[in-house]
Amino acid sequence: MLKDGQGLLVTTGSAEAIAAINRFIDQSLAYGKDAKTAILEAVEADPNCALANAYAAAYHLSQESTKDWQQAQPYLQVAHRNLGKITAREQLYVEAILAWANQEIDVGIALHEEITNQFPTDLISVQQGQYHYFYTGNKEKLLEIAQKVLPNNPQKDYLYGMVAFGLEQCHQLPAAEKMALEAIALNRYDPWAHHAIGHVMETQGRTQEGIIWMENFAYTWDNCNSMLYTHNWWHIALYYWQLENYEKVLKIYDEHIWQRANKQSPKDQVGAISMLLRLELRGVDVGNRWQDISPYLYSRIDEHALPFQDLHYVYALAKAGHNNWVKEMLQSMEHHALSINPFLRRSWVKIAIPAAKGMVAHAQGDFQTTVNELKFVLSRLHEIGGSHAQRVLFAEIYQDALLCEQKQHRIYPISA
Repeated sequence: MLKDGQGLLVTTGSAEAIAAINRFIDQSLAYGKDAKTAILEAVEADPNCALANAYAAAYHLSQESTKDWQQAQPYLQVAHRNLGKITAREQLYVEAILAWANQEIDVGIALHEEITNQFPTDLISVQQGQYHYFYTGNKEKLLEIAQKVLPNNPQKDYLYGMVAFGLEQCHQLPAAEKMALEAIALNRYDPWAHHAIGHVMETQGRTQEGIIWMENFAYTWDNCNSMLYTHNWWHIALYYWQLENYEKVLKIYDEHIWQRANKQSPKDQVGAISMLLRLELRGVDVGNRWQDISPYLYSRIDEHALPFQDLHYVYALAKAGHNNWVKEMLQSMEHHALSINPFLRRSWVKIAIPAAKGMVAHAQGDFQTTVNELKFVLSRLHEIGGSHAQRVLFAEIYQDALLCEQKQHRIYPISA
């Protein structure tokens, strides 16, 4: 056995595998663009290393696409086959990733909590625990899983960035900014810490300051994966949107959000969709941009990786005029909701499906249905994930529908 860069034992005799695992850990925590390359090198160096295979599977699962889920399967099989030959920590981790693959998210969360209790320097487990808490809407636990390991990880900027984001989501804004600044003092190139302060400034209405802050660090994001590169630029575009500088928003969209996106990436697609939607709510003509996105969404119709993502896909398909695809997707969502475990089923049946119907209705100009479907789920939308900055969009859609409905039914007095 050898130790990784976190000081934790890994069941491998390959120094090359350990070196690649360490690169994967660093790239994952930094949202770097070379995480996949690094972990595949680790698997190549030691094909039977259960942890390397579990990391490779986790990478693919985090892409939240059918193709990547399929690519995760061989790695899951190797990790499972070697389960009885590895350390207790590795066993917990492999079991957490197997649970994720089986969509037993509550089980996966419990295992990540156990890992971080017993092995608090395992920051990959902290990061993945936060990921699951984010998409199940538990902001308090998202903060706690990172905060509890702080004493064991002094001067770890990536952890500070994770804590900062958790603090921001829990509305502890001054503490979040302070923690993120500590992260950046240790590592100017920490994009998740930049992102946390971007959230703080947006929440506090510090729009001009936020633009200066984020644009000051934008040159460092070239090392990021497409998800965080486009998402941090999405935050800059959101600032300009708040200033009603829509020409600048479209320029950022074209140059940094959609052009630099991995067009097959669900998270990149969601960012682009949400920005177009915001522009249209302000009456901005977005041209053919809905049609540019929609061909990449057909594969999402039966995927249902995350309900938060599905709400964006179905809206974009409706805006692009693919009504048959929209009908197919809504039916598929209902079928999916009946096939999953109770932990996930609640949010699909009670929140995601009504919200999706409301989103489609808005895209198609049926504002009464939008109001009727959204009004009972708005207060619970946090349960399907997304940040405050992302979820406020649904409230804006509801308010827009309410206003449009009132205009449609307004009765004007007959003049004498």
